[in-house]
Amino acid sequence: MMGLTLALDAMGGDHGSHVVVPAALSVLAEQADLTLILVGDQDVIARELRANHATASDRLQIHHASQRVEMDEPPAQALRGKKDSSMRVAINLVKEGRAQACVSAGNTGALMATARYVLKTLPGIDRPAIISSLPTMTGHTHMLDLGANVDSSAEHLFQFAVMGSVLVSAVDNIERPRVGLLNIGEEEMKGNEVVKSAARLLAATPDINYVGFVEGDDIYKGTVDVVVCDGFVGNVALKTSEGLAKMISHYMKQEFKRSLMTQMVGMLAMPVLKAFRAKIDPRQYNGASFVGLQGIVIKSHGGADAFAFANAIKEAVLEVRKDVPQRISKQLEVFLLERRAV
Repeated sequence: MMGLTLALDAMGGDHGSHVVVPAALSVLAEQADLTLILVGDQDVIARELRANHATASDRLQIHHASQRVEMDEPPAQALRGKKDSSMRVAINLVKEGRAQACVSAGNTGALMATARYVLKTLPGIDRPAIISSLPTMTGHTHMLDLGANVDSSAEHLFQFAVMGSVLVSAVDNIERPRVGLLNIGEEEMKGNEVVKSAARLLAATPDINYVGFVEGDDIYKGTVDVVVCDGFVGNVALKTSEGLAKMISHYMKQEFKRSLMTQMVGMLAMPVLKAFRAKIDPRQYNGASFVGLQGIVIKSHGGADAFAFANAIKEAVLEVRKDVPQRISKQLEVFLLERRAV
C-alpha cells in the first residue's frame, strides 16, 4: 500500500502544538506508512518536539507558517487577512497534492470558509456539511449537518443524505446504510415543509436506503446509520448531548463522594464505571469531517487532548484510504444522470 501524507494545523485549537505534537507521534508509532506535516511556527513546533524527546524527520516534517487563526476570529477576517496562517497553509498543501488530508482543531467557521474557498465543493454539491459519529446502544451512528448550514433547503438535506450514506458505507463497510431524517415525529404529516419535501426526494431515490423520519431519542438507540438534519438543529442536538453527558458525570461523582459508604460502593463499581466512561467518552469520537469538498478536511474539537486529536488524525487516514470524496462524487454523478433521464 502506498504511503499517506497528512497536513496538521499545529497551531489551531485551545492547546496548539502542545496537543498536536504528542498526538502525531502516537499515530506515527502505530501506522508505518504515514507521514505527517506539522504546519505552524517552526520554532514553537521544534521546541514541542524536543519536549517530547523527538525531532523532525522524513515522516514528521515541519512546514513553517507565520500566522495563526484565533478561536474567536471572524471567518471572513481569517480568510482575507491570514493567508499564511497554519490553517490556510495546511489546506493549501491538500490543494497542491502534497498532502491527502488536513486536520485542524482551529476555529470551525474559519476552517470551513477557508476549506471551501481553497478546495471548492464537489460537482453537484451546493454546500459542504459537518458529519461526525456518535455513540449508540448498538455501536455508533453518523449525524449531519452539525453546524455548517443553518438554513438548509430540502435539496440540501437530500445532498447531506447522499454524502452521509456514501461516507458511512465506506468507513463502516455497510452496503446500504439506513438513513433517517430527524423530525419532531415519525408520522408523515409532522414536521415543516422543508423536511417533508426532503423526505419525498429521498423516498423517490432507491439507491438511498431511506427509512423515514426519526426522533431525537432514535439518535442513541441506533435505529439508523445516518441521521440527517439542518445544521442549526444538528448543532443544538450535539451540544445538548455533550451537556447531558457532563451533567451525568457530575452527578455520579457527587453521589459517589457523598459518604464513606457511597465511596466504597464507587470503588466496587469502578470497573463498570470505567467501561461506561469509555463507551460514551467523546474523545473516542473526535474528528468531524467536512463532507462535500474536493479534498478531506477533518475538524477536531478545539479543546481536544492528545488522545482525542490522535483519533481525529485516524479519521483522516481512514477517509483517505477509503477515497471518500471520490466515492461521493461518483454517487452524485449517478443521481444527476438519473434525474436528467426522468
